[in-house]
Amino acid sequence: MIPRYSRPEMVATWAPETRFQIWFEIEAHALDAMAELGIVPKEAAAKVWEAHKAAPPFDIARIDAIEAETKHDVIAFLTHVAERTGAEARFLHQGMTSSDVLDTCLAVQLSRAADILLADLDALLEVLKRRAFEHKLTPTIGRSHGIHAEPVTFGLKMAEAYAEFTRAKARLMAARLDVATCAISGAVGTFANIDPRVEQYVADKLGLTVEPVSTQVIPRDRHAMFFATLGVIASSIERLATEVRHLQRTEVLEAEEYFSPGQKGSSAMPHKRNPVLTENLTGLARMVRGYVTPALENVALWHERDISHSSVERYIGPDATITLDFALARLTGVLDRLLVYPERMAKNMNRMGGLIHSQRVLLALTQAGASREDAYRLVQRNAMKVWESDGALSLEDLLKADPEVTALMSADEITDKFDLGYHLKHVDTIFDRVFGSH
Repeated sequence: MIPRYSRPEMVATWAPETRFQIWFEIEAHALDAMAELGIVPKEAAAKVWEAHKAAPPFDIARIDAIEAETKHDVIAFLTHVAERTGAEARFLHQGMTSSDVLDTCLAVQLSRAADILLADLDALLEVLKRRAFEHKLTPTIGRSHGIHAEPVTFGLKMAEAYAEFTRAKARLMAARLDVATCAISGAVGTFANIDPRVEQYVADKLGLTVEPVSTQVIPRDRHAMFFATLGVIASSIERLATEVRHLQRTEVLEAEEYFSPGQKGSSAMPHKRNPVLTENLTGLARMVRGYVTPALENVALWHERDISHSSVERYIGPDATITLDFALARLTGVLDRLLVYPERMAKNMNRMGGLIHSQRVLLALTQAGASREDAYRLVQRNAMKVWESDGALSLEDLLKADPEVTALMSADEITDKFDLGYHLKHVDTIFDRVFGSH
């Protein structure tokens, strides 16, 4: 992943130093379990830990040099550990296969990555909740098909996003649980050369659960669900980013990204204030979703294993989690400092001559005795005059001048149907559903 879209904690999760440390812990914990079972000498297990603690950090260049010759990453690592440890290293990897190390390590890394992403989601939810209550009763126009529909509030927009990312958190928690499994079952997963109790011991030490039945690898449906969950979260990010981008359009300008002192919007046009952060989020979301299909295709491996999934996961594990971590943090920052313009919202809402209240009049006419078809016709013919005047005419005035309408409704009754507060009467109910009683 490129540094521009990376944050240190998540990057460190995928660093070679982290990977080799996890590999060592898997091997050393397995050795401890075998020592407890009397399979290897206890003093050998103790010496492996002591040598590791006394040695400098793993020599990445040395491991790479060994791999260049052996063409096998786990063998290269074990060779380097033997160089640092001495004769006791011969007891490492007893009855294990490379996938026991690689898959269990990946489970640890994905679990740690998920924990970072869950913390990101908590931070985002906190900001969304604050902005929702801040603008709980800030009226704005709701749009369907990009066209004015009926009034909502800006707080409802934020509450809607809060509910969506609450679901995202629940899905990620489930995906984390699903992917956090350990396999120390040996070649083709039969435990022929290693006791299942070793697997349980390693799982307990690493905070994982045992894989109920592995082949030579952990089943990749688990990983597919994990990356699919990341893809859905990315889509939620894009949905909210797209909303901000639309609201920042010059013709709308109901909200916009914070524009810092000294910031420049265009190399050519000094007046520009562009939604660059949310546009960036849209692009990053595309990248995260792009990793979902390879993860799905990794599920179908040959027989008990092949390594067609390996190269894919070396890409998508770091890239998807690093990108999503950055995107969640960026979205949180955008919303935290988002500039909201209630006056512009009111101006936009009122610019079409009251058309946004057409449904209330329609319903009132049916209550007054008109058929739905006639009521629709009466309201629509007046509404279209307002539409074609670009809001210069008033729907309320036209309705009051229409004898077919006034035959059913008084002027005061028509006026009553243009009350903005009517549309906001259940905002508390919606907020209680999203945030609980408040």
